[in-house]
Amino acid sequence: MSSVLVSAKGQVVLPADLRRRLGLNPGARLEVTEEPDGLRLRVQRAVPAATVEELAGMVTAPSRGKPRKLSGFDPASMIAKTRG
Repeated sequence: MSSVLVSAKGQVVLPADLRRRLGLNPGARLEVTEEPDGLRLRVQRAVPAATVEELAGMVTAPSRGKPRKLSGFDPASMIAKTRG
């Protein structure tokens, strides 16, 4: 078990070996919860990527409001249109 100090700004530094084992890189998010016996830190993992098939039906044609068929779905052009 390791111990860490809380800085004047309320910051703590996690030991390097722990960060490596957990795959924590700069910018990683931790969830902090208060529990009866202290604090609990949990790594917030990114939401797993979904496949196009899992997202089918969520994308509609902006002008007609009709669901698009996957055969005509081009994610790159959709992103380009949204970003302008």
